[in-house]
Amino acid sequence: MTDPFALLNRDDSKLGSASDFGGGTLERQSISEQVANRIMGMIKSGNLKSGDQLPTEQQMCVAFGISRPPLREALKALTLMGVLRSRQGGRYTVTDLSTSRLVAPFNTMLSVTDYKVEEHFEARAVVDLELVRFCTERASDEIRARIDKLAKDGRAFHDDPVAFRLLDIEFHQAINRGAGNELLAGLAMGLYDVALNVRRVASEAPGVIEKSVEQHCAVSAAILEGDADGAVAAYRDHLDHIRETTIQASATVNR
Repeated sequence: MTDPFALLNRDDSKLGSASDFGGGTLERQSISEQVANRIMGMIKSGNLKSGDQLPTEQQMCVAFGISRPPLREALKALTLMGVLRSRQGGRYTVTDLSTSRLVAPFNTMLSVTDYKVEEHFEARAVVDLELVRFCTERASDEIRARIDKLAKDGRAFHDDPVAFRLLDIEFHQAINRGAGNELLAGLAMGLYDVALNVRRVASEAPGVIEKSVEQHCAVSAAILEGDADGAVAAYRDHLDHIRETTIQASATVNR
């Protein structure tokens, strides 16, 4: 197989057009994001592997047909995500390609995109409800017991939003682990992390935590009984509650 960066290892005077790199010159809009996505695409396709060294900045600028500022922005973002690491001398190397690293660009995209509450919870429903079903069908007795304990422990935090938020994360992560699908679990946590500033406000509204705890217990009970349809229905009610309170909190945050 031809080395996808072979042309970048040559002298700049011998470089081909940007199309040799797998596409034409990048559009001006969101150039750094397009560069990051292009590099991530090469990693996901196997064209770049863990330990591979990227070309110099000058070579990549020629290949992409862009200037250094957007390139550096993209490289910095990928480094912060843990996908790349910077070596002395300015060269970048691909890190290990664990699932958590590969979903990081997805999480970052979600965090910078204009927030749309309906789209957010539509996406959560697609991912989270399937994870609940998988968890009910696949989870070990140990994980089921932890889910149940976390659900019931929430009753002690009706008046402590910070403590409840910490427990809430553990509850949802336990369900995700019980589902036995690492990639879906990573996507679910990416979606969970969206608009957390609004969720913090929502959790402090009267009655919100109490209702969430009640719904956690309903989800847990169905999981313990092996009732997948019941668990999905209970979790859907929980998502509806979160969506409604997020809408209410958004109005407060945006004032």
